[in-house]
Amino acid sequence: MPELPEVEVTRLGIAPHLEGRRVSAVKIIDGRLRWPVPSNLNALLSGQKVYGIERRGKYLLMEFEAGYLLLHLGMTGTLRVLPSSDTLKPHDRVTFEFGKLSLRLHDPRKFGAVLWHPKSKGPNFSAEFEGDLGTDVLYQCSRKRSVAVKQFLLAGQAVVGVGNIYCSESLFEAGIHPAKAAGKLTRPQCSRLANAVRLILKKAIAAGGSSLKDFVNSEGDPGHFMVQTKVYDRKDQPCKVCKTPIKQIVQGQRSTYFCPQCQKR
Repeated sequence: MPELPEVEVTRLGIAPHLEGRRVSAVKIIDGRLRWPVPSNLNALLSGQKVYGIERRGKYLLMEFEAGYLLLHLGMTGTLRVLPSSDTLKPHDRVTFEFGKLSLRLHDPRKFGAVLWHPKSKGPNFSAEFEGDLGTDVLYQCSRKRSVAVKQFLLAGQAVVGVGNIYCSESLFEAGIHPAKAAGKLTRPQCSRLANAVRLILKKAIAAGGSSLKDFVNSEGDPGHFMVQTKVYDRKDQPCKVCKTPIKQIVQGQRSTYFCPQCQKR
């Protein structure tokens, strides 16, 4: 699933091509996504200028004079800027035409989203957008939580967009065992973890994200963060810090990787 780094990589890739341009047409090829694509998007957006593209959590917000286009990549979605003359591919769901350029949402599993939020409704977007990662936020959100810290991070109560790979890597960076109860984190541990998440996400964005199966950036290139991982997908390989073999456990049906020496419980 595209997580925060992959969404930011997508934003960085498409923004230079689209900001300041006007939509010439919207073509809905198959609008049966997570929620139905608004059937009147062509009427709403034709002639509208893109004022900016920003990210909130795992959503992309494309600002127009009349409102915001909200885009989510779901499990397998990608957004690519292509020449409008390029032939459509299977699983292309929606295209946004900008004269000779086309922004295409490709989504094999149809878990993505294309939504419209008029400015007349104010700036109150979905609660999906909420999320910060300060030490106090992480500390307060984790109080009295018996759930393992790895699952707590994945659930998104403290920050949106930290997926499975980035959870394992952040917990290793912070020296925290993934099975430790979230409510037992001390304030210094929360500080280390908050800093670790910021660091790992920045590294992932710089590497173009992670590509396990589906993710490619706006130019069709895979992300390369996987070659930098210190614990993820490295079961039985020596820890890059202490040489102890990396362990793998399953938490909430997701694989977790950690070093039992660097991340003592």
